[in-house]
Amino acid sequence: MLDYEKRNGTLCVRLSGELDHRRAGELRAELDGLIADPGVRRLVFDLSGLEFMDSSGIGMMIGRYKLMRRRGGSVAVMPGSRRMDRIMQLSGLYEIIEKLA
Repeated sequence: MLDYEKRNGTLCVRLSGELDHRRAGELRAELDGLIADPGVRRLVFDLSGLEFMDSSGIGMMIGRYKLMRRRGGSVAVMPGSRRMDRIMQLSGLYEIIEKLA
């Protein structure tokens, strides 16, 4: 479900499978541990392997955005598929989270 890489202050998180209520809680805890590292200044979500995301996933992303902003960091997303891009658009997340190509 979660694969990550830290490089030059950026934590790139690659998600796969389904991000629903059950998985969002697990992922939230794991991500909070990873971004607690003071060297992490940017969080990038790679959704290319994600097949499904519900409102719990959107909430998890907003929560991590708020954590990073409080620390002076930033968040970006690579939607990967048209489906994930559409979810990001409809949810309004692109208003606060940068979209990467």
